[in-house]
Amino acid sequence: MSHATVVETSLSGLKLLGRGKVRDIYEVDGMLLLVASDRLSAFDVVLPDGIPGKGQVLNRISAFWFDMLADIVPNHMISIDVDRFPDAAKAHAEVLRGRAMLCRKAKPFPVECVVRGYLSGSGWAEYREKGEVCGIPLPKGLRESDRLPEPVFTPATKEEKGKHDENISFDRMVAMVGGETAEKVRSIVLGLYNKAAAYALGKGILIADTKFELGTADGRLILIDEALTPDSSRFWPAAGYKPGGPQKSFDKQFVRDYLLTLPWNKTAPGPRLPADVVEKTSAKYREALAILTGKDIF
Repeated sequence: MSHATVVETSLSGLKLLGRGKVRDIYEVDGMLLLVASDRLSAFDVVLPDGIPGKGQVLNRISAFWFDMLADIVPNHMISIDVDRFPDAAKAHAEVLRGRAMLCRKAKPFPVECVVRGYLSGSGWAEYREKGEVCGIPLPKGLRESDRLPEPVFTPATKEEKGKHDENISFDRMVAMVGGETAEKVRSIVLGLYNKAAAYALGKGILIADTKFELGTADGRLILIDEALTPDSSRFWPAAGYKPGGPQKSFDKQFVRDYLLTLPWNKTAPGPRLPADVVEKTSAKYREALAILTGKDIF
């Protein structure tokens, strides 16, 4: 398996549909090929330095959860085995191995599906201001990082690049997609979170919150994009969990902490990262993969 840092791909013979913050999206034989690069974004800016192995970690973790959670809702994954990809993609096996997922096409659902089990991030900010999150009243006196009485579904709008998604109430989601669909989506994503959180807890990881992407294919809802990765979730080590402030996490927190020490205005271009910050961040991603799946990429 190749472990060179891949910040961007250019695959001849494949149609490039677009590039996200992390994934390059191609079309091949009527299917999607999602290629997880080693790009890292912070404060909505893609940084110039990639994180070695990050794309492979994200790809493997997503595949792991897609397999485990398929009994709750189907997903778009066809295979992450390059040897089973169409010939046009196999031609790029060296770049793709470990970091690409062949997927069914789906029409993305217009709402971000966030589930929170703990009070953190924008949820904590909103709670301090209003005593609620996305229109859901919460008990008084909660601290930052406290476990919620039960997980809550907090939908958000999908904003264009460079803009932050906006938390919305369930009623507003009903107005957007209809009551029956909204109820079904809420039930699905809470089911996904509860099963994943219980598994992760058994491995010593708290899933504080996570963002699911749903789509429709053949007239039914399916899970798409990525699933329960350190990029789409907050993973906290259960052993050091102490509510009342921020927690240590298995993600790019090292990078955020470093950037906050710089006189940078959080707009592109982002600053270069020191080698030790890159190394520590790579190790955190790989540690999350190893704990959850028992496997490493190296």
